[in-house]
Amino acid sequence: MKLLSTAAIAALALSLATNAAAEVERYSVIFGGKTVGHLNADIQGDRTAIDFDYKNNGRGPTMKEVLRTDAAGLPVAWDITGTTTFGSKVEEHFATDGKAARWTDATGSGSANTRGVYIAQSGSPWATGLYARAIMKAGGTTLAALPGGTLTLTKGETLSVKGAGGPLTVTAYDLGGIETTPDTILLDADGEMFAAVSPRQVIVREGYEGEAERLKTLAAQWSTDRFVAINKKVAHRYAGPVRIRNVRVFDSKVGTVGAPVSVLVSGNRIAKIEPLGARGAAGETVIDGAGGTIVPGLYEMHAHTGQEGALLNLAAGVTTMRDMGNDNAVLDKLVERIDGGVIAGPRIVRAGFIEGKSPFSANNGILVNSEAETVAAVRWYADQGKFWGVKSYNSMNPAWIPALVKEAHARGLKVAGHVPAFATADQMIEAGFDEMTHINQFMLQWVIKPEEDTRTLFRLTALKRLPALDLNSERVQHTMGLVTARKLPIDVTLGIHENLLLNRDGQVAPGAVDYIDHLPVGAQRSLKQQWIDTSAPGDDAAYRGAYDKIVETIRMLNDRGAMIVPGTDTGGSFTFHRELELYQQVGMTPAQILTRATWDMANYLGQGATLGSVEQGKLADFFLVPGDPTKDLKAIKRIAMVVKDGAFYYPAEVYPEFGITPFAAAPKVSGGAK
Repeated sequence: MKLLSTAAIAALALSLATNAAAEVERYSVIFGGKTVGHLNADIQGDRTAIDFDYKNNGRGPTMKEVLRTDAAGLPVAWDITGTTTFGSKVEEHFATDGKAARWTDATGSGSANTRGVYIAQSGSPWATGLYARAIMKAGGTTLAALPGGTLTLTKGETLSVKGAGGPLTVTAYDLGGIETTPDTILLDADGEMFAAVSPRQVIVREGYEGEAERLKTLAAQWSTDRFVAINKKVAHRYAGPVRIRNVRVFDSKVGTVGAPVSVLVSGNRIAKIEPLGARGAAGETVIDGAGGTIVPGLYEMHAHTGQEGALLNLAAGVTTMRDMGNDNAVLDKLVERIDGGVIAGPRIVRAGFIEGKSPFSANNGILVNSEAETVAAVRWYADQGKFWGVKSYNSMNPAWIPALVKEAHARGLKVAGHVPAFATADQMIEAGFDEMTHINQFMLQWVIKPEEDTRTLFRLTALKRLPALDLNSERVQHTMGLVTARKLPIDVTLGIHENLLLNRDGQVAPGAVDYIDHLPVGAQRSLKQQWIDTSAPGDDAAYRGAYDKIVETIRMLNDRGAMIVPGTDTGGSFTFHRELELYQQVGMTPAQILTRATWDMANYLGQGATLGSVEQGKLADFFLVPGDPTKDLKAIKRIAMVVKDGAFYYPAEVYPEFGITPFAAAPKVSGGAK
């Protein structure tokens, strides 16, 4: 037997000791009650290796990370590789010697001599626990961040959880300062991450998956508490009538801006529109409109609504949203709180989400596995009495669609949605869809083969085939004829396709140039990151050409009288402003665009009697902008005031709650009941 040398024995002992000290942390990613991926962290001393991967709706990030920390818990080296949700490649690196720090991310390279914790652009949620521990170790509640900004840590509720590892006591913390809304995590008694939670998704320690639904519910409540507090600060309900003086009203029915007037609001109604010289009554609150324009509240027609998005959309002049798929219980609570005035947000029109069960399912709404279950889902939505229609999705079996449409129409519901995999847009139109959703879903049939699977990212990457498409070809013209004959509306979501096809690493997203400088540093970095992988030869040009072909197609649809329905699928707010702005590329004037986003949509949803225009007796849902948006549509990005259901909001007060620099000052308010 060969004897080991003293050095070899020492090395072996060190190896055994290191391995014994290694920690392994495992987490499950849960969405819609289903485990859709994992987050694994292997820790050996100051080195941590992370494997983060989940797929919901056929897409999601795949990341590998290796990082080292110093005695203060701050990263001194961090390497991240992988792909983002939509497939773009990630190569992120950070290193510091304690004096100077250098990093490379999707925005480019940077450096700093100041001390601070580096915030990884593409890091997994595990990093949130690292930042929290670093702040606590520093003995405060804030910590300077790189590339910029300041992290803040707020301690929340302590609770007991149960699982395979035994009972634990965990504490919630909100980590803010980088994005528009804080991230919520739970740490155990040792300061290790137990869970990262939101009202939609939970990442929880392996063995404690049974706590996921409870944690999601708690996350929703904690978020609600935050927005209740914000609403108390920013929602103004004045006693007595409110006179908005010296404003011009955009007449959404004819697309013109009138002469200066005063608009009188009483309760939640528009009481009068009077000549500018009309005398007000005693006790009125007077708001100086400074010659600006009042526009009816906008309709964001493709939302997946949450509390943050609700308030940000309201600040952007969106007073009605159509939710196109959500957790039904979560949406119920959200609508209840908004309608009750507990939190602020637009009116919400609901489309019930129905998805087929498959490995690629979007885990929202109701998942079905047969035609009978599909019909039952439609009946459930109809029985609730609060849904505009139903939305079908990618994993639906095309054979079930006729039964879905028949039942929906019999129960007074509309049908919209994606084109199911292995089916065509033509088939869905002929089956009775009342509206098509997403321009890519509409166009894919012209460039893919029947056996190609659109439940994955392929429904996006296949768009690079579009430049070769002849829009005058027989198959394209056949589809156009179906649209014209049936007067079929199309929810094109052009802005999301601009982001998908034109965003490039290191460049400001084309749609964000007007607002990126107003956002927190984390949000700014995201807007300089591309969505898809363009590294293969020819792909960059192909995707750019695909966007041009999409614009040309929408222009053709608009020219033939198809109703272009304005929606984003990207959260709305600033991206809704961009969606409307893009419609100028397809041949619509600013006045036509504003009419489409107000009067036309109110009538489309059956709300024209009370909404969609600024008229005496209608609900007080409108916003005020400096300038004339019919001459320069960008005016809608500088909103000074929003009125919804008689409550007055000033974005200059709302945006700082999200770390956003306001775009316009609040108007001068005077008088009021004593």
